[in-house]
Order: sequence, then C-alpha cells, then structure tokens
Amino acid sequence: VFPGLQGGPHNLTITALATALLQTMDPAYIEYQQQVMKNSRILADTLMNKYGYRLIGNGTDNHLVLIDVKKSKAIDGARVERIMEICNMAANKNTVPGDTSALVPSGIRIGSPALTTRGFMEEDWEKVAQFFDRSVAIAKEIKDQTGTKLKDFKAALDTKEKAEQNPKNEALKKDVTDFSRTFPTI
Repeated sequence: VFPGLQGGPHNLTITALATALLQTMDPAYIEYQQQVMKNSRILADTLMNKYGYRLIGNGTDNHLVLIDVKKSKAIDGARVERIMEICNMAANKNTVPGDTSALVPSGIRIGSPALTTRGFMEEDWEKVAQFFDRSVAIAKEIKDQTGTKLKDFKAALDTKEKAEQNPKNEALKKDVTDFSRTFPTI
C-alpha cells in the first residue's frame, strides 16, 4: 500500500464491530435470527403454494423473498411497489434474471427482519402474503385502466387524493394499518 493513502480503522468502526459480535453471542439474538428464517420461509411457501407466485430460487435460504411478479401475475415490480407504498407496506422493486430495465423490473423483494422485530410469527406472515396478493391485484386493475406506460400509472396515483379515490387502495390501507397496530413498535 502506498504510504499516506490508506488510513487505519476508525475507533467507531471497531466499536460497532465489537458490539455487533457481542450481540451475536447472545442466545436471544440466535433465537431472533431463527425466527427471521422461519418467517421468511413461511412467506415464501405461502406465496408459492397458496397464491401461485414464482419465486427466484423456488423459495428462500435467507431473510429475503424475491418474487417474480411479471411471470407470476403479468405485472411489473414498479407498479406493485407503488401500491404497497400507498397502502403502508414496505417492499422494493427488484430486478430478476432476464430483466432489461432496472426502472421497471419484474420483481419485488420482501425482507422479514423488520416485522420479526415487531413480533410477527409464522401465522402472521400468511396475512402479509394476503396483503401482498391484494396489492398485486390492485396494481393490475389500475394498469388495465391507465395503459402500458408507467408514467400514466404513476400519474393516476401521484397525489393522496387520487390514491384515495380507489376504494380498494383505501380498504387495503385500512386493513394493513389495523393489523399492524396489533404489533407495537416499542
């Protein structure tokens, strides 16, 4: 290494790493990580077997589920992500093998740690899968009304008032809110 161009590790980085390693030795942390994996698997199984979604990797081996909504339900991840945002759900559009656009990818990525932290157990993820499937159905319906251009889809939902005009959006948002309130954030 050329002298003067590379610094050493900062104290805050060393402290953060030491703290993280200490936490991983705690039996409660191990139990939490096992629950994260159980939750991720039940979400994957429910989406595939009950709702007919195609998952990249045919399931999951970690805390993430990557759903190919285009091959499963003929809708792209960008539209589904927007509906989920409106209805108080967090997920990310994500490219899948074969995609040519990162702006309008075919997939949606859902992670299980945040909701596991709030206390979600396996049976609660079946409800999450149902909410996701309802989001996809709403996105398809709006796409059918607005046409193939993503900008037209987004324009139909670009203000709170426009988003609230769709009664299915509001019903899903209310159901998500009511369900999530049963899991405290503290």
